[in-house]
Amino acid sequence: MTGSDLPSIYRSYIACLNARDWPSLGSFVHAEAHYNGRRIGLSGYREMLERDCDEIPDLHFDIRLLVAEPPHIASRLQFDCSPKGVFLGLPVNGRRIFFTENVFYEFLDERIANVWSVIDKAAIEAQLANDSDPTAKPMA
Repeated sequence: MTGSDLPSIYRSYIACLNARDWPSLGSFVHAEAHYNGRRIGLSGYREMLERDCDEIPDLHFDIRLLVAEPPHIASRLQFDCSPKGVFLGLPVNGRRIFFTENVFYEFLDERIANVWSVIDKAAIEAQLANDSDPTAKPMA
C-alpha cells in the first residue's frame, strides 16, 4: 500500500459510514478488528456503528484533519448532531451538540485492524451546561 492509497481508502470508508452502507463495511474493516484495545471483530464493529446511528439518527462523519503515515491514519472528525437520549453518559435528549473525535487507525491488508478513539466529552458537557445559549459552539 502506498502513502497516496491510504487516504483514499479512508475517505471511502467514511463515505461508507455516512451512507450507512453496512454490507460494504467488510471492505474497510478487518475481520479481527480491535477498538480501543478490545477485539470486537467486524461484526462487533458493525454493531457499534449501527447502534451509534440508531441513537444519533443525524450522525455524519466530517473529516477535519487527516494525516497518513502507512500503515497508520490519524484523523480529527467533527460532529454536529442530535443524539436521541443519553450519549456518553450525558442527558443530551435530542439537543444539538458539536464535538470532535481524535482517532488513530492501523491498517492491515488495506483494512482497519486497530482503532484508538478519544471523543471530546468535555465540549459536550460545556454545551449542556450552557443551555442559555444553544447556538454557542465549542472551539474545534
